Amino acid sequence: MRILLTNDDGVNAPGLKILEKIARQFSDDVWIVAPAEENSGAGHSLTLSRPVRIREHGPKHYSVAGTPTDSVMLALGVLMKDARPDVILSGVNRGANLGDDITYSGTVSAAMEGALAGVRSIALSQVYRKEGMGDTVPFSAAEVWGPKVIAPLLEMDFAPRTLVNINFPALAPDAVKGIRTARQGFHDYSRGSIVKGTDPRGYDYYWFGLHGVEHTSGHDTDLEIVDDGYVVVTPLQLDLTHRESLGTLAAVFKD
Repeated sequence: MRILLTNDDGVNAPGLKILEKIARQFSDDVWIVAPAEENSGAGHSLTLSRPVRIREHGPKHYSVAGTPTDSVMLALGVLMKDARPDVILSGVNRGANLGDDITYSGTVSAAMEGALAGVRSIALSQVYRKEGMGDTVPFSAAEVWGPKVIAPLLEMDFAPRTLVNINFPALAPDAVKGIRTARQGFHDYSRGSIVKGTDPRGYDYYWFGLHGVEHTSGHDTDLEIVDDGYVVVTPLQLDLTHRESLGTLAAVFKD
Protein backbone atom coordinates (compact mmCIF):
# COMPACT_ATOMS: atom_id res chain seq x y z
CA MET A 1 0.00 0.00 0.00
CA ARG A 2 1.28 3.43 -0.95
CA ILE A 3 0.26 6.14 1.54
CA LEU A 4 0.45 9.91 1.08
CA LEU A 5 0.61 12.06 4.22
CA THR A 6 -0.22 15.75 4.32
CA ASN A 7 -1.62 18.33 6.74
CA ASP A 8 -2.31 22.03 7.27
CA ASP A 9 -0.05 22.60 10.31
CA GLY A 10 3.12 22.45 8.23
CA VAL A 11 5.77 19.91 7.32
CA ASN A 12 7.47 20.16 10.73
CA ALA A 13 4.30 19.84 12.81
CA PRO A 14 4.31 17.31 15.69
CA GLY A 15 1.01 15.86 14.50
CA LEU A 16 2.52 14.96 11.13
CA LYS A 17 5.28 13.03 12.88
CA ILE A 18 2.62 11.14 14.82
CA LEU A 19 0.77 10.41 11.58
CA GLU A 20 3.94 9.04 10.01
CA LYS A 21 4.37 6.64 12.95
CA ILE A 22 0.79 5.50 12.45
CA ALA A 23 1.13 5.11 8.67
CA ARG A 24 4.31 3.04 8.94
CA GLN A 25 2.37 0.42 10.87
CA PHE A 26 0.54 -0.28 7.61
CA SER A 27 3.20 0.28 4.94
CA ASP A 28 6.84 1.07 4.24
CA ASP A 29 5.85 3.07 1.17
CA VAL A 30 4.98 6.35 2.88
CA TRP A 31 5.24 9.73 1.17
CA ILE A 32 5.03 13.13 2.85
CA VAL A 33 3.97 16.20 0.86
CA ALA A 34 2.87 18.99 3.20
CA PRO A 35 2.80 22.80 3.32
CA ALA A 36 6.09 24.45 4.25
CA GLU A 37 4.29 26.70 6.75
CA GLU A 38 1.15 26.49 8.84
CA ASN A 39 -2.06 26.90 6.85
CA SER A 40 -4.71 26.43 9.53
CA GLY A 41 -8.05 27.80 8.37
CA ALA A 42 -6.96 27.82 4.73
CA GLY A 43 -9.94 25.70 3.73
CA HIS A 44 -9.94 24.37 0.18
CA SER A 45 -7.92 27.29 -1.14
CA LEU A 46 -5.69 26.97 -4.21
CA THR A 47 -2.73 29.25 -4.95
CA LEU A 48 -3.32 31.02 -8.27
CA SER A 49 -1.55 34.39 -7.93
CA ARG A 50 2.05 33.19 -7.60
CA PRO A 51 4.18 30.16 -8.49
CA VAL A 52 4.32 27.30 -6.00
CA ARG A 53 7.67 25.68 -5.24
CA ILE A 54 8.53 22.20 -3.99
CA ARG A 55 11.43 21.47 -1.63
CA GLU A 56 12.82 17.98 -1.07
CA HIS A 57 13.78 17.11 2.52
CA GLY A 58 14.65 13.48 1.92
CA PRO A 59 13.41 10.38 0.09
CA LYS A 60 9.63 10.70 -0.42
CA HIS A 61 9.60 13.73 1.89
CA TYR A 62 8.65 17.14 0.45
CA SER A 63 7.28 20.51 1.44
CA VAL A 64 5.24 22.84 -0.74
CA ALA A 65 5.25 26.65 -0.54
CA GLY A 66 1.46 26.74 -0.66
CA THR A 67 -1.76 25.41 0.81
CA PRO A 68 -2.85 21.87 1.75
CA THR A 69 -4.78 21.70 -1.52
CA ASP A 70 -1.65 22.76 -3.43
CA SER A 71 0.27 20.02 -1.65
CA VAL A 72 -2.13 17.26 -2.65
CA MET A 73 -2.41 18.52 -6.23
CA LEU A 74 1.37 18.62 -6.65
CA ALA A 75 1.77 15.24 -4.99
CA LEU A 76 -0.73 13.62 -7.36
CA GLY A 77 0.17 15.62 -10.47
CA VAL A 78 3.96 15.84 -10.17
CA LEU A 79 5.74 13.98 -7.38
CA MET A 80 3.61 10.81 -7.45
CA LYS A 81 2.37 11.11 -11.01
CA ASP A 82 3.61 7.63 -11.89
CA ALA A 83 3.04 6.11 -8.45
CA ARG A 84 -0.33 7.34 -7.23
CA PRO A 85 -1.20 6.68 -3.58
CA ASP A 86 -3.77 4.12 -2.49
CA VAL A 87 -4.82 6.29 0.42
CA ILE A 88 -4.28 9.85 1.66
CA LEU A 89 -4.05 10.61 5.38
CA SER A 90 -4.28 14.28 6.37
CA GLY A 91 -3.28 15.39 9.89
CA VAL A 92 -2.98 14.76 12.68
CA ASN A 93 -4.34 18.26 13.11
CA ARG A 94 -3.58 20.22 16.27
CA GLY A 95 -7.15 20.88 17.33
CA ALA A 96 -10.63 19.66 16.49
CA ASN A 97 -12.25 19.68 13.07
CA LEU A 98 -15.86 19.15 14.07
CA GLY A 99 -19.21 20.48 12.93
CA ASP A 100 -19.14 23.44 10.58
CA ASP A 101 -15.45 24.01 11.36
CA ILE A 102 -14.71 21.51 8.60
CA THR A 103 -15.59 24.21 6.05
CA TYR A 104 -12.57 26.22 7.22
CA SER A 105 -10.23 23.28 7.76
CA GLY A 106 -7.16 22.86 5.60
CA THR A 107 -6.78 19.36 7.07
CA VAL A 108 -10.21 18.26 5.85
CA SER A 109 -9.79 20.14 2.56
CA ALA A 110 -6.61 18.21 1.76
CA ALA A 111 -8.64 15.02 2.13
CA MET A 112 -11.37 16.58 -0.02
CA GLU A 113 -8.85 17.16 -2.78
CA GLY A 114 -7.83 13.53 -2.58
CA ALA A 115 -11.47 12.44 -2.76
CA LEU A 116 -11.99 14.61 -5.84
CA ALA A 117 -9.06 12.80 -7.46
CA GLY A 118 -10.59 9.41 -6.67
CA VAL A 119 -8.17 8.47 -3.86
CA ARG A 120 -9.48 7.14 -0.54
CA SER A 121 -8.87 10.01 1.86
CA ILE A 122 -9.05 10.35 5.64
CA ALA A 123 -8.67 13.48 7.78
CA LEU A 124 -7.51 13.12 11.39
CA SER A 125 -7.61 15.72 14.17
CA GLN A 126 -6.69 15.76 17.87
CA VAL A 127 -9.03 17.70 20.15
CA TYR A 128 -7.35 19.55 23.03
CA ARG A 129 -8.40 21.52 26.07
CA LYS A 130 -7.51 25.13 26.82
CA GLU A 131 -4.62 24.11 29.02
CA GLY A 132 -2.96 22.23 26.16
CA MET A 133 -1.91 25.14 23.99
CA GLY A 134 0.85 25.60 21.42
CA ASP A 135 3.41 22.83 21.24
CA THR A 136 2.11 21.24 24.45
CA VAL A 137 -0.94 19.72 22.77
CA PRO A 138 -0.96 16.00 23.65
CA PHE A 139 -1.38 13.61 20.70
CA SER A 140 -1.38 10.40 22.74
CA ALA A 141 -5.02 9.56 21.99
CA ALA A 142 -4.39 9.92 18.26
CA GLU A 143 -1.17 7.92 18.43
CA VAL A 144 -2.76 4.96 20.22
CA TRP A 145 -6.23 4.99 18.66
CA GLY A 146 -5.18 6.07 15.17
CA PRO A 147 -4.19 2.60 13.96
CA LYS A 148 -7.36 1.10 15.47
CA VAL A 149 -9.67 3.41 13.58
CA ILE A 150 -7.70 3.50 10.33
CA ALA A 151 -7.25 -0.28 9.93
CA PRO A 152 -10.89 -1.14 9.08
CA LEU A 153 -11.17 1.89 6.81
CA LEU A 154 -8.30 0.58 4.69
CA GLU A 155 -10.29 -2.60 4.08
CA MET A 156 -13.41 -0.88 2.74
CA ASP A 157 -14.28 0.91 -0.47
CA PHE A 158 -15.31 4.55 -0.19
CA ALA A 159 -18.28 5.84 -2.16
CA PRO A 160 -17.24 8.20 -4.97
CA ARG A 161 -16.46 11.77 -3.86
CA THR A 162 -16.61 10.95 -0.18
CA LEU A 163 -14.04 11.10 2.61
CA VAL A 164 -13.86 10.22 6.28
CA ASN A 165 -13.28 12.74 9.07
CA ILE A 166 -11.86 11.44 12.38
CA ASN A 167 -11.51 13.34 15.66
CA PHE A 168 -9.77 12.03 18.78
CA PRO A 169 -11.02 13.21 22.19
CA ALA A 170 -8.88 15.26 24.56
CA LEU A 171 -8.24 12.31 26.84
CA ALA A 172 -5.46 9.95 27.81
CA PRO A 173 -5.59 6.85 25.58
CA ASP A 174 -6.81 4.56 28.36
CA ALA A 175 -9.67 6.96 29.13
CA VAL A 176 -11.04 6.86 25.56
CA LYS A 177 -14.31 4.90 25.58
CA GLY A 178 -14.15 3.56 22.04
CA ILE A 179 -15.03 4.50 18.47
CA ARG A 180 -18.39 5.75 17.25
CA THR A 181 -19.79 7.15 14.04
CA ALA A 182 -21.85 10.36 13.98
CA ARG A 183 -23.18 12.98 11.62
CA GLN A 184 -21.68 16.44 11.29
CA GLY A 185 -22.96 18.93 13.86
CA PHE A 186 -23.23 22.71 13.80
CA HIS A 187 -21.91 25.20 16.33
CA ASP A 188 -23.86 28.12 17.70
CA TYR A 189 -22.26 30.65 15.37
CA SER A 190 -23.24 33.63 17.50
CA ARG A 191 -20.96 32.46 20.31
CA GLY A 192 -17.77 32.87 18.27
CA SER A 193 -15.32 35.48 19.55
CA ILE A 194 -13.30 38.27 17.95
CA VAL A 195 -10.44 39.56 20.09
CA LYS A 196 -9.34 43.14 19.49
CA GLY A 197 -5.83 44.47 20.16
CA THR A 198 -3.70 47.51 19.34
CA ASP A 199 -0.20 47.34 17.90
CA PRO A 200 2.75 49.52 19.10
CA ARG A 201 2.00 52.09 16.38
CA GLY A 202 -1.58 52.54 17.55
CA TYR A 203 -3.34 50.55 14.84
CA ASP A 204 -6.10 48.12 15.79
CA TYR A 205 -5.91 44.46 14.83
CA TYR A 206 -8.16 41.45 15.41
CA TRP A 207 -7.79 37.76 16.25
CA PHE A 208 -10.59 35.29 15.61
CA GLY A 209 -11.15 33.36 18.84
CA LEU A 210 -10.97 29.58 18.93
CA HIS A 211 -12.91 29.10 22.17
CA GLY A 212 -16.20 30.13 23.71
CA VAL A 213 -18.26 28.49 20.96
CA GLU A 214 -21.10 26.34 22.28
CA HIS A 215 -23.10 23.64 20.52
CA THR A 216 -26.36 21.85 20.97
CA SER A 217 -26.86 19.59 23.96
CA GLY A 218 -27.99 16.55 22.00
CA HIS A 219 -25.81 13.48 21.60
CA ASP A 220 -26.14 12.55 17.94
CA THR A 221 -23.43 14.66 16.26
CA ASP A 222 -19.65 14.63 16.11
CA LEU A 223 -19.54 17.56 18.56
CA GLU A 224 -21.29 15.68 21.35
CA ILE A 225 -19.83 12.23 20.70
CA VAL A 226 -16.22 13.42 21.02
CA ASP A 227 -17.15 15.31 24.21
CA ASP A 228 -18.55 12.04 25.53
CA GLY A 229 -15.05 10.57 25.27
CA TYR A 230 -15.20 8.63 22.00
CA VAL A 231 -13.16 8.74 18.84
CA VAL A 232 -15.74 10.03 16.36
CA VAL A 233 -15.84 9.02 12.69
CA THR A 234 -17.92 11.07 10.24
CA PRO A 235 -18.39 10.33 6.53
CA LEU A 236 -18.48 13.48 4.42
CA GLN A 237 -19.59 14.02 0.83
CA LEU A 238 -18.50 16.60 -1.70
CA ASP A 239 -21.92 16.97 -3.33
CA LEU A 240 -23.27 20.09 -1.57
CA THR A 241 -26.53 20.17 -3.51
CA HIS A 242 -29.60 20.74 -1.32
CA ARG A 243 -31.85 18.40 -3.24
CA GLU A 244 -35.03 19.40 -1.41
CA SER A 245 -34.71 22.90 -2.88
CA LEU A 246 -34.32 21.79 -6.50
CA GLY A 247 -38.06 21.58 -7.08
CA THR A 248 -38.74 24.93 -5.39
CA LEU A 249 -36.12 26.69 -7.47
CA ALA A 250 -37.29 24.98 -10.65
CA ALA A 251 -40.77 26.35 -9.99
CA VAL A 252 -39.40 29.84 -9.42
CA PHE A 253 -37.50 29.82 -12.70
CA LYS A 254 -39.94 27.74 -14.80
CA ASP A 255 -40.55 30.63 -17.20
